[in-house]
Amino acid sequence: MLLTVLSYGMIAIFMYVIMQKKLSPFTALVIIPLVFTLIAMATGVTSGNLGEFVLEGVNTTSKTGIMLLFAILYFSIMLDTGLFDPITKKMIHFAKGDPMKVLMATAVVAATVSLNGDGTTTTLICVSAFLPIYKKLNMNVMNLAVLIILQNTIMNLLPWGGPTARAMAVLEVDASILSYLAPGMVLALAYVIFWVAPHMGRKERARLGVKVLTDAEIEEMTTVTDPETQEIRRPNNFVFNGILTIGLIAWLVAGSFIEAISMPPLLLFLVGTCIALMVNYPALKDQSSRIGANGGDAVQVVILVFAAGVFMGLFQGSGMATALAESFATIIPKQLAGFWGIIIALISAPGTFFISNDGFYFGVLPVLAEAGRAYGFTNMQMALASLMGQAFHLLSPLVAFIYLLLRLTGLDMGAWQKESAKYALGIFVIFLVTIVLFGQMPLYIPQ
Repeated sequence: MLLTVLSYGMIAIFMYVIMQKKLSPFTALVIIPLVFTLIAMATGVTSGNLGEFVLEGVNTTSKTGIMLLFAILYFSIMLDTGLFDPITKKMIHFAKGDPMKVLMATAVVAATVSLNGDGTTTTLICVSAFLPIYKKLNMNVMNLAVLIILQNTIMNLLPWGGPTARAMAVLEVDASILSYLAPGMVLALAYVIFWVAPHMGRKERARLGVKVLTDAEIEEMTTVTDPETQEIRRPNNFVFNGILTIGLIAWLVAGSFIEAISMPPLLLFLVGTCIALMVNYPALKDQSSRIGANGGDAVQVVILVFAAGVFMGLFQGSGMATALAESFATIIPKQLAGFWGIIIALISAPGTFFISNDGFYFGVLPVLAEAGRAYGFTNMQMALASLMGQAFHLLSPLVAFIYLLLRLTGLDMGAWQKESAKYALGIFVIFLVTIVLFGQMPLYIPQ
């Protein structure tokens, strides 16, 4: 009982200090679970080794952290060389100063890039391509970060994205689950492209107006005049850098489908970074200069990833995650048993936000599924229900790549979460309504 109270208390305090900006995300991710774990140990409801809890959690995020380090360095070097300058210029020519066109293009590109299911790659590509455009047109960068996360949220339901594969494994359902999810995913993508992006566009038009830019104005806007920036540009290497970048991304995506050529992303970006440095900046002093200039951004993200690992390790190792899972199944009145599918869907929203996907699908879902089967729900129905909350999962401070997104766009986590959540709610409703209307999950089973 005390462990359950501690788990709810820790989550409440953690979200309060983050949303109210009382502590930085890095400090909150480490200190708050540490304090609550020490309380649990002092009161005797938790036993074990504090250091082992932390190391186990950090081990779960270490590969992601290392991969992010080299991925950020790679794309930062590509930005230095000017790889994305021509893309920026073409996009501005296409938009002609109309923010509506830029926002809809952002939504389409984010959905396309998210096909590989990797949030880090999606963030790096979309921010690298679009952030200069948003800044040059004085557009609200918040919209860029929101559109990226919404589209990645939807595409993350593809089996290679993670949560769907976990639900399939835990509840022993086959790949046909994707055919049940597909209608909701398609409608959600249309919702973002044809409603969310235009809605943002109308606001931006009202704020900025729609001034049609001339070719001369676009040329002036996109021409690099800063001497230091010109010095590190490598326009002569554009073709090589483009082929290298496309090759890395293609290999990353293909490796998700073809095991024979599968390569750890951290190795791909590590080798890519080395090649990019050797070709673009052959002088050792220039290589050191580029690593030094871009290393700070990489470190800022990586330490947050390891801090998230500390949070997960302490939360799960202390038993608070398990206590939280069991409380979900016990606090729901038996009179609501017929609505168990909807209940799982509703629980999955906060569940996958406050607990990692592994923690929810391997820890919480089996408890909920055991009760659901007794109430007449099939494994497929419960698997579908458990995926509905993924509409909010990528807003969680436990998702590593969002720190990269926030760092690159310079946004505050709390403000970004609030702005994203109101649109993510629409995705959640679309997901839920779709599986109910298409008959994949009953709204109610008489008991």
